[in-house]
Amino acid sequence: MKAPEFWQNGGAMGAVLSPLGALYGLGGRVRAALARPYRAPVPVICVGNLTLGGTGKTPVAIDLLQRLMARGVAVHAVTRGYGGTEKGPHRIDVKEDHPKRVGDEPLLLASHAPVWVARDRAAGIRAAIAAGAGAIVTDDGFQNPGFVKDLSVVVVDAEARFGNGRVFPAGPLREPVAHGLARADAVVMMGQGAAPDFDGPVLRATLEPRVSGISLAGARVFAFAGIGRPEKFFETVRRLGAEVVDCEGFPDHHRYTGAMVNRLVARADGQGLTTVTTEKDMVKMPPSMRGVIWPVPVGVAWDDEAAVEGMLDRLLYEG
Repeated sequence: MKAPEFWQNGGAMGAVLSPLGALYGLGGRVRAALARPYRAPVPVICVGNLTLGGTGKTPVAIDLLQRLMARGVAVHAVTRGYGGTEKGPHRIDVKEDHPKRVGDEPLLLASHAPVWVARDRAAGIRAAIAAGAGAIVTDDGFQNPGFVKDLSVVVVDAEARFGNGRVFPAGPLREPVAHGLARADAVVMMGQGAAPDFDGPVLRATLEPRVSGISLAGARVFAFAGIGRPEKFFETVRRLGAEVVDCEGFPDHHRYTGAMVNRLVARADGQGLTTVTTEKDMVKMPPSMRGVIWPVPVGVAWDDEAAVEGMLDRLLYEG
């Protein structure tokens, strides 16, 4: 879905919908109170957020997966598979699975580590452990009370922060900020902006382009993206030295039809532009578009990388 403007800018509609937001928040608290969470015999790291829409949590999850693998940990990822039909637990096969079945973010994660899609997150964790996982990273699931988190990392878009501060549907929040931060072990501020009032470690990071096989320096491009804030991707492309002549943003997890993809490419070709998109969107493109549409990979650049490593050390060796 595309976020309504009043979620960020405020307005009367947020106040009108606030009773529904209160009910939504109450439902989450009741669900948590009734839950019997599964405690895994291996460390479980949850990378989540407090808002609907993109904050950069999937790149953070990928970064933590890579750091754990570099330590020799047999780490698997577990995710709901938003946008897909698979209920799971199902282990992703990047050669066979399609975004319509498993979602876009799981396919992106699966290019880095073994990934399980499971609507029942606890069942997915059990399946991963049965397959040999020595640690789990969940992409999202912070509000899911069905499993115990040994380390909860909340990712915040430092520019958008918490929008109008109201709970869905009155605003972008999944739960009240204070309630969510009280359960977090660390907060990652993605980008520049004031940190929330949080009694714990606040890590700062940015999403930076990774080295790839194509240089965009001096290129004239048409950029499109179906993520939480497409304008952030367009700015990333500009930082690579490209001129964004034309662009189009779509809602997060947007489903592209073949006709739509052809229209986007024709739009770029008609202006003599190179077509670029995100890695997350690229997994939804047909194979024939490889070499026609260019993905722009991004990674997490930490202000204090030692703090991230120390956080993992405490989890693995002191927890």
